[in-house]
Amino acid sequence: MPRVHLFEFEDQSWFPDVFRKGITDYLQFAANKIDLYKPVIPVIRKGLEKSGSTRIVDICSGGGGGISKVFQYMKSEYNDTKVVLTDKYPNLVAFKNLSEHSNGDIDYVANPVDAVDVPKDLEGFRTQFVSFHHFRPAQAKRILENAAHSNAAIGIFEATERSFTNFIAMLFTPIVVMLAVPFIRPFSLSRLFFTYVIPAIPLFTMWDGLVSVLRTYSEKELQKMTASIHAPGYTWEIGTIKHKGAPHIIYLLGYPEKENKAAA
Repeated sequence: MPRVHLFEFEDQSWFPDVFRKGITDYLQFAANKIDLYKPVIPVIRKGLEKSGSTRIVDICSGGGGGISKVFQYMKSEYNDTKVVLTDKYPNLVAFKNLSEHSNGDIDYVANPVDAVDVPKDLEGFRTQFVSFHHFRPAQAKRILENAAHSNAAIGIFEATERSFTNFIAMLFTPIVVMLAVPFIRPFSLSRLFFTYVIPAIPLFTMWDGLVSVLRTYSEKELQKMTASIHAPGYTWEIGTIKHKGAPHIIYLLGYPEKENKAAA
């Protein structure tokens, strides 16, 4: 399938916050429910080791995605693991909930953070979970350049592989959302109303899911993108992790070599 960059409602600044939160709350619930990112823990572990840090700086966090599960896995290996959630449109309710349940080990930035220009004080291993496809090629390249030129390790993880199978599966999203909403916490009357009375959240989620599949970069496209970045001493690793019963996850891991990092 050719890559097509259609619009996603979640990307639009005018998109009502109640719908945006409804979508990100569902995505967080779904990712945690199926333990979506368990197969990529070895890649995250390597990213932390290469970064020389136990701090994960999550970019475009949405509602937190599966970061709480990732945090639990890494916390069992590195007791001082910390996570900082950021987003251009922060879902503060979800962020605060995650922070409270982690006793503050999962923190967040309340102000908007632009993925193409991450503040220098946010040091650590940068991650993006199912959000890289939101960016057009020029912006996506800038995200990677920003990490490489800042000597920061970065991990990109996409579970929306561009395939006909994924595209067809996304058509059933409204049914899945309607089944999931009663179990999403914290409880929200507006989420129930815009799911069952006016089914805006299920339909917007389906559209954004379909578009996400069409937007997702392939391994070859990521390889071409990184090959065009001039960053001596910086390494890129790209691959696909296949796990039975779960979506395939395309990943990109970038990190500075030790010698280059020490010289910075």
